Amino acid sequence: MLSPEAFRSVPCPTYPEIRLALAPGRGVSRRLADFAPDAVHIATEGPVGLAARRHCLRQGLAFTTSYHTQFPRYVRMRAPIPEDLSYRFLRWFHRPARRTMVPTPAIRRLLEVRGFDPVVLWGRGVDTELFTPARRMELEGERPILMYMGRVAVEKNIRAFLDLDVPGTRYVVGDGPALAQLQANYPDVVFTGARYGEDLAATVAGADVFVFPSVTDTFGLVLLEAMASGVPVAAYPVDGPVDVVEDGVTGALDDDLGRAVERALRLDRGPCRAHALSRSWEAATAQFAAHLVTARAGSDPISPLIPDRCDRPRRGSMTRQAAVDGRRGDRSVHAVGEPGGELGPHGEQQQREELDRDEGHDAAIDLCRRHR
Repeated sequence: MLSPEAFRSVPCPTYPEIRLALAPGRGVSRRLADFAPDAVHIATEGPVGLAARRHCLRQGLAFTTSYHTQFPRYVRMRAPIPEDLSYRFLRWFHRPARRTMVPTPAIRRLLEVRGFDPVVLWGRGVDTELFTPARRMELEGERPILMYMGRVAVEKNIRAFLDLDVPGTRYVVGDGPALAQLQANYPDVVFTGARYGEDLAATVAGADVFVFPSVTDTFGLVLLEAMASGVPVAAYPVDGPVDVVEDGVTGALDDDLGRAVERALRLDRGPCRAHALSRSWEAATAQFAAHLVTARAGSDPISPLIPDRCDRPRRGSMTRQAAVDGRRGDRSVHAVGEPGGELGPHGEQQQREELDRDEGHDAAIDLCRRHR
């Protein structure tokens, strides 16, 4: 597994939590050549992803890509760069891919209108053993408890939640570049900082409504985590929530976020849990594997080579796959199934950070870790 940690890196401007690898080209090429993957998946578009793309094109290797982040909107929020210019770069990046995977039908339609082709669906799953109503803890503050959990950054539109004129106590669970400013501006809000593992799951389960104010997410894995905890969702009817939340059943979608909160408070928590149980990592991983192509032949499906349920393989038995992924910093390279038969587990803290969770695209690696 390769990440920006394997290279010299610098903090991303306006987002220091993300590390940008410096000149990773030779290192990426050497590692991919040594690893000789059966399939290559490039998950994000940063320096390491660019280096892997260049290596594949020079070596005649077929690969797939995925689109997880509304990158053009995020950039536009931070700099005067037109969205059309960002989309032009993204079309160039993804064009050589045999397939570009996206998390929802709405995002597929968005990219197809923008000239991306072919675009296929790769859904998401949720750990229903970790996120469960059974972990519900009693949180301090006047009821109802309204909660946002995730990355604390400008593109998450958290102020829209904090400015609502609704009763109850507001919780913000997570960390990010906007945390200090929001704490100063909203002294009555409970900011817990980042929480992990069972502590995080218990906190989410203690909420009465999960408020998701973002209008830029492609999916929002936190929506499934809230529903798995038995907590209904209040959100805008935009890309991401419209494909995850069943309005009036597992949450409330409304252009008026305050009205969405009021409606969500009246919902039964049972259907939320039932919906999340239908979104397994097994199904998401099978879908991912079905979209992969063999690197050399470039057309044969790789899925028959994936062991059932990703059981920990015997030495030398695991199909070698390389996935270029951006969750360790800028955009990193994952080798799923090293030649020695070991899978690279993620640290618990690193896995639970919103930066490593929000777009939810480590499905295959996470599933294999859980089924060891």
